[in-house]
Amino acid sequence: MSISDLPALNATLNAVAAALLTTGYVMIRRRRKTAHKRCMIAAFVTSALFLTSYLVYHANVGSKLYPGTGPLRLIYFFILGTHIVLAAVILPMAIVTLVRALRGRFETHKRLARRTLPLWIYVSVTGVVIYMMLY
Repeated sequence: MSISDLPALNATLNAVAAALLTTGYVMIRRRRKTAHKRCMIAAFVTSALFLTSYLVYHANVGSKLYPGTGPLRLIYFFILGTHIVLAAVILPMAIVTLVRALRGRFETHKRLARRTLPLWIYVSVTGVVIYMMLY
């Protein structure tokens, strides 16, 4: 694997994280707590792998400019802007949400998770959309 393969890997990791988050949500709604816990830990690890790969890629390559023009360019920058802001917000939220669950503080975990989950899914999905728009 080379540096040029990392954007595709990053998009894949984001897609897997979104799928794990969604599955984890379904599992907790079905009261399958062990399956929920496994999915959410796997989503966290997957997102951590994404972040590592993303940082390695951008440390070596820098930024890639969006090649499009017109209305699609505005849509791209809207998605990118919301993605960047929420990605910065979601990292501490995901950590705190996970720590609360692992410490058995389920009521506070649940309250925060209701905000963390949709934002985390949004960041994961828009990561894939940004990849598709750039490459």
